[in-house]
Amino acid sequence: MSGSDLSWFAKGGSVMWVIVALAVLGLTIFLERVLYLHRGQIRAKAFVEGIKNILAKRRLVEALTVCEETPGPVAAVVKAALLHADKSPEAMRFHVQEAGIVELPALERRLGLIAAVAQVAPLVGLLGTTLGMITTFLAFEKGGNFALASVLAVGMGQALISAAASLMLAIPAHLAHHFLAARVRSIVRDVEWSGNEIMNFLLLEYRSQKTGEHAGGS
Repeated sequence: MSGSDLSWFAKGGSVMWVIVALAVLGLTIFLERVLYLHRGQIRAKAFVEGIKNILAKRRLVEALTVCEETPGPVAAVVKAALLHADKSPEAMRFHVQEAGIVELPALERRLGLIAAVAQVAPLVGLLGTTLGMITTFLAFEKGGNFALASVLAVGMGQALISAAASLMLAIPAHLAHHFLAARVRSIVRDVEWSGNEIMNFLLLEYRSQKTGEHAGGS
């Protein structure tokens, strides 16, 4: 950071440190969430098709192992269906939905903090603007008709710089929150589709194959 940058930062007043703290917090949470959601989002269609192919060979344990080794909520929901493959449709659906409910809070964790940063930043900027205007008012009061422009500019500069800095934080914070929320919605859609797809397969095809094998054996 150059000396000029430091000069502008100092002119913004003490609220600039609050804005910097909020920026660091928001950036840290954003990067952590991006990495977490990236690890948790898989190609749901390819994954479910792979599980189906394994089940078609009657290898339920192998399918469960693949789910264990695959990160993310899609694999967790599919695993829940496989663990209750022999249960009634209602019981299977209950356990699949339960697995999805367990995974959802982990996906949405800390998104509220980024939203809070986006909402609080303009308020901090407004506080800096107010403090800057108070400084200007006190300079007028002290100097009267002979208040120097350079003295008045200190308060006005603080007001404008703090307001600009807060908006420079709030705008990307809002965009970051919307981006992460969209990623979460995409994963939730994958989870819902995967759960329904694997349940339909287990109920309509896997069980019918199993019944056919028993009938053929008898």
